[in-house]
Amino acid sequence: MRATCRLLQSCRITLFTRENCGLCTEARSVLSNVWDSRPFQFKEIDIIKSDFKPRWRDLYEFDVPVIHINKSSAPEEHPDSASKAVKLMHRFTTDQVKAKMDLVEES
Repeated sequence: MRATCRLLQSCRITLFTRENCGLCTEARSVLSNVWDSRPFQFKEIDIIKSDFKPRWRDLYEFDVPVIHINKSSAPEEHPDSASKAVKLMHRFTTDQVKAKMDLVEES
């Protein structure tokens, strides 16, 4: 029954990154490990090249990688709603990502 619930309440993870970021490469690896056991919708936003680049850059320039975890039905990421997102920054583990996904799915 839990698997069905997860399918109905799947998460979307948005990774905020920039070029030549070693921690961002690590973050992609962690998210790949999460995906292997718990699929999710994925989007990557380069804070330098984004349509909202000055705003994403101002928010996360010194914090990448950052992930936002939302329900898949939530509106697309926008700088004005960044403070409402469930997020992890810098270094995070597979277990931390899954715990945040649980939190989002239960809300």
